Amino acid sequence: MSFALTLKSKLFDRTSNENLMMRYAKSGDRALLTKLYDTCGDDLFHFVLTLSDPTMAKDICQKTWLKVIEKKHLYQQSGQFKAWLFTMARNQLIDEFRSNKNSDSEIEQLLDDEQCVEVSLNDENISLMFDKALLSLAFEQREAFCLQQEGFSLQEISSITHCTLETVKSRLRYAKHNIRKVLSKQCGEQHE
Repeated sequence: MSFALTLKSKLFDRTSNENLMMRYAKSGDRALLTKLYDTCGDDLFHFVLTLSDPTMAKDICQKTWLKVIEKKHLYQQSGQFKAWLFTMARNQLIDEFRSNKNSDSEIEQLLDDEQCVEVSLNDENISLMFDKALLSLAFEQREAFCLQQEGFSLQEISSITHCTLETVKSRLRYAKHNIRKVLSKQCGEQHE
C-alpha cells in the first residue's frame, strides 16, 4: 500500500518545482512564480555568487527570473526545473563576462582582496580559506564543483554546461585536486 501512495504522490505532486513551472507556464499566475522563487531563489543566488561578485550575482539572478517570466512558454518538463533555471543563469553570466572585458582583472582583484585577510585556523577563517581556494579555480572547474555541491548529477551538470560527461568528470577531478592543493598550502603557511 505504501508503494501505491508513494507512486501516487510522485505522479500527482502538485507542489514540485516542475509541476509549479508547468502550471505557471500555462496560467501566468504570479503566485506560482512566487512559490518557485521561494524554493529556488536562494540556491540560484548562491550558485551565481560562487562564480561572481555579490553585485553581479544579484543582477544575474534578477535577469534570470525575468527570463523565466519571458520564456515560460519554452519550459518543457523533461528534467529538473532547477537545471533549466541554472542553465539560464549560467548563460546570463557568460554573456555578462563576455560583455565585460575586465572580468579577468575583477577576478584577480577578488583574489588579491582575499590574500589581504590575515588567516588563523578558526571556523570563520577556514571558510575564508575555502572561499579563496574556490576562487582560485578556473571558471569551468568552479562551475562544475558548485553545481555538484548544489546537488546536480553528473548528467545534469553536463546538460547545464553543454559539455560531455567525461569533461564534467575531469573538471570535477581537477577542481577537487586544486582545492586540496590550495588548502594544503594555506594550512602549511599557518604553521610557519
